[in-house]
Amino acid sequence: MRLSEHRYKTISSIAGPLLRVRDIFNARTGEVVTIVTPDEKKLDGEVLEIVEDTVLIQVFAETRGLDIEKSTVIFTDRFRDALLSPDIIGRIFNGSFKPIDDLPMFAPEKKSPITGFAINPAARAKPEEFIETGISVIDGLNTLVKGQKLPVFSCSGLPSKEVVASILKNSRLVSSPDEPSGNRTTSESKEFIIVFSALGLTFRDYSYYLSVLKNMKSRFIAFVNMADEPAIERILTPRFALTTAEYLAFEKGMDVLVVITDMTNYCDALREISTAREELPGRRGYPGFMYSDLASLYERAGRIRGIKGSLTMIPVVTMPEDDITHPIPDLTGYITEGQIVLSRELHQKGIFPPIDVLPSLSRLMQKGIGAGHTREDHRKVAHGLYKYYAKGRDLRKLESIIGKEGMPQKDRVLLDFAEEFEQEFIHQGLSRRSVNETLDRGISLMKQFNLNL
Repeated sequence: MRLSEHRYKTISSIAGPLLRVRDIFNARTGEVVTIVTPDEKKLDGEVLEIVEDTVLIQVFAETRGLDIEKSTVIFTDRFRDALLSPDIIGRIFNGSFKPIDDLPMFAPEKKSPITGFAINPAARAKPEEFIETGISVIDGLNTLVKGQKLPVFSCSGLPSKEVVASILKNSRLVSSPDEPSGNRTTSESKEFIIVFSALGLTFRDYSYYLSVLKNMKSRFIAFVNMADEPAIERILTPRFALTTAEYLAFEKGMDVLVVITDMTNYCDALREISTAREELPGRRGYPGFMYSDLASLYERAGRIRGIKGSLTMIPVVTMPEDDITHPIPDLTGYITEGQIVLSRELHQKGIFPPIDVLPSLSRLMQKGIGAGHTREDHRKVAHGLYKYYAKGRDLRKLESIIGKEGMPQKDRVLLDFAEEFEQEFIHQGLSRRSVNETLDRGISLMKQFNLNL
């Protein structure tokens, strides 16, 4: 360990957010640096790479106009940490973990590196407890479970912002899961916290989310990176959010839901950095290390055996060109445990949330439903609704060829059921439904069309 800071005025080149500094002695990869301009302005940076006596530094600010000859680079001999305390709850920070809610900085209880600590696979506990989002399609058919990673796949122009807001406002822990139908309550205690990480927001979107957060009774922590801020800061924002979530979940015993929007902006920032470093591009120009980088974020979710808390994650991915095989959703799908897919067709019908049931999937759903979790008949109701809706959707192709009048009565019933299912079950506007209301509505729909469970 060095005993003091080292200062250099040997910047050799600038390429976008990257600096190269020569004649460096005793630097370390990941070390935090400070760049001081001639007018005493300070910029944060981090050591990315060391080749002999030349160091590559990633600057978390705009480098345009930086004076190469007169600027000073200070190597601080420390790594980037998050300052943590229970007082962080109810606060809003920017992507560099600085308060933007006009409140003073809290007194930290501890520091923790934002890279986090890998969870030992042998110590992982099985995700098996239900989180109620208030959205019928998710709670009833694609159930979210504590410790799960369940992404939302959206497309340009679809209301992913409103879906995220609904999840932020309405997500709850279900208390007393063994209570009879109609008697169950939901918990809004401090044991359940939502960590919201927003990447590349416009001012309009920020105002929208800010109004949502203000109505959440301090059940949240927010990290916001704006679109006009350095793209490089988008690499830090989700890491600060996840480090905070790990602290609350695994040290304070809370159940934490992390919502990150939008991972496409994060991956675009990765591509920008990779291009500046002149690395060989992978698919669609994205860096070859993107899979491992995304995994370093997603795999921080989970539960640890013997520890009360949990970390659940909902990342939002806007699929470029509506292409689910694009590298960002494709790699996300490999790492996570399912997906919630928004549908342009349902959106055009005026249905909200426009979640397409058939390609959506929660791979851990079966662990978190049934007696002791939601309701004993949950599995049977979900299977019935999915089966009949899938058949009705498939019959729409035949209807377009021969017309509804030329189809057998049982097929017409399924067509009518599919239409009613979209209007009465999927569509719920901005209202919140409990899991009991969701299942009761599903049973009522099947009885209406004389369909058996």
